[in-house]
Amino acid sequence: AYSQNGHAEEALKLYLQMQLTGIEPNKVTFLSILDSCANLASLVEGKRCHASIINNGFEMDVAVGNALINM
Repeated sequence: AYSQNGHAEEALKLYLQMQLTGIEPNKVTFLSILDSCANLASLVEGKRCHASIINNGFEMDVAVGNALINM
């Protein structure tokens, strides 16, 4: 919801907190974070997110793939 309401930085901060506490991201998490990376033009965070997508097995998901392309 942060990303959709123009708070991309807050979305990324929340994602980092999730990672630090061991919460596993899901498809919706990745869709939101990729949107945040695109809105911020943050290639570094986008690459980190892409690595996490691969590590979590979402690299073949069509919606996630489209979000990667949009980023």
